[in-house]
Amino acid sequence: MKLLGIEARQNANYYHSRYEQVRDFGGDLFVLNGIGEADYWPADRYRVVGSQKIDDIIAAARAWHAENQFDGVFSFSESGVMTVAAVAEALGLPGVGVEAARNSRNKLLMRQAHERGGVPRPRFRYVADLDEALAAAEEFGYPVVLKPTLGAASNFVFRIDEPAEMAARYHDAIDGLKRMSWYLMEADGLDLGPYGLLVESFLDGREFLCEALAWDDEVYIGSIVDRVTVEGDTFDDDVHVAPTSLTEAELAEVHRIVTGAAHAQGLRRSVMHAEIRFHEGRPHLLEIAIRPGGGGLDLVARVTADYCPIRAVMDVARGVKPRVQHYRPTGVHMMGTCLISGAGQVEYVTVPPEVSQSDQTLMAKITAAPGDVIRRPPEGNNILGFLIVIGTSFEDVKNRLETFADKIDVKMVGQPLTRTATPWGRQNPVPTAAVQPAEEVHGAA
Repeated sequence: MKLLGIEARQNANYYHSRYEQVRDFGGDLFVLNGIGEADYWPADRYRVVGSQKIDDIIAAARAWHAENQFDGVFSFSESGVMTVAAVAEALGLPGVGVEAARNSRNKLLMRQAHERGGVPRPRFRYVADLDEALAAAEEFGYPVVLKPTLGAASNFVFRIDEPAEMAARYHDAIDGLKRMSWYLMEADGLDLGPYGLLVESFLDGREFLCEALAWDDEVYIGSIVDRVTVEGDTFDDDVHVAPTSLTEAELAEVHRIVTGAAHAQGLRRSVMHAEIRFHEGRPHLLEIAIRPGGGGLDLVARVTADYCPIRAVMDVARGVKPRVQHYRPTGVHMMGTCLISGAGQVEYVTVPPEVSQSDQTLMAKITAAPGDVIRRPPEGNNILGFLIVIGTSFEDVKNRLETFADKIDVKMVGQPLTRTATPWGRQNPVPTAAVQPAEEVHGAA
């Protein structure tokens, strides 16, 4: 199969390992970057357009397609889903369609689609200035969440507890909109919908992340993990655990609202990353992205639930139904975390072999390179990388993650040597009974 991977602007080497997976799974992979580095991919299968304009990217893709007859086009980047939808439409290849992609990329349009579809969700309002933000917060009741409509990776997403904090964070977020990389990596010339800020009511319960698939009338939850981070006023310190603690009844309800949300967004055949949060005992939809989850969640899905989001991307791109089943845990336990540091310029990050080469390490990936500037809230939300371990029980993986994280050296320019650490601080996540493997934990369609 010939597949075309696209980014309007290359996101460093972040997706290179996933491209390698596509190749290892049998894909004849070609990569097209609007703006990108030379020698990023083998020369006979790599082109740089030299422009971030969507018309130029489509023209380059069309010319290359005429030579090679691609079977499908895809992107792993949140900033690439609109570009891929436009290219697929122009080339007559399978795709979700530009409108469904826009509904899935823009958080305001997504919320409006969920509202029309009757999907449980937070209350929301698009705000044009601080006065409107304060009025929305007053109406919803504090705490509230302030977030960009075209963000990703929790950049400039803040929990706001009082009016004075809203005044400070609103200006931080407005400043962040001007330089947020996830927006700057979008193709020029696309209608992305309103770019600004949302105020949303706060959902106060547990959070879960699903790797899912929409195929015609059915939606499958292939994998699900619990998010067990102790939160502050930002949402970046992700610690994930599998198998999930959801009961079969709760999982059935999650499946029901993910199905409703996918159809409300106009998704009929799509890989999805869905985020769910409970509030007053009921699940609510946070968002559905039309790409696999980041940070190693593809590996987690394969090991803990026997579902492969990367193979699913390859199949969906060419219009073939992937191998998928409703969620059925394998019994392998997992805990993973983002590697967090203080702000500064990276001098080096060192992962010792006893961590990187351990049989219990599923992923030890440093995404920050020497010279990179790490910005921390409220100026940004950069991380160093990811650490994921596996084991036989919750306590087993929790202890291993803590031990391994404490062995990773971090040196910022002009700062003392430090170590990474698990981000739950003085508090520890508390496990609950995990759902047992079963044939029918998928709920109603």
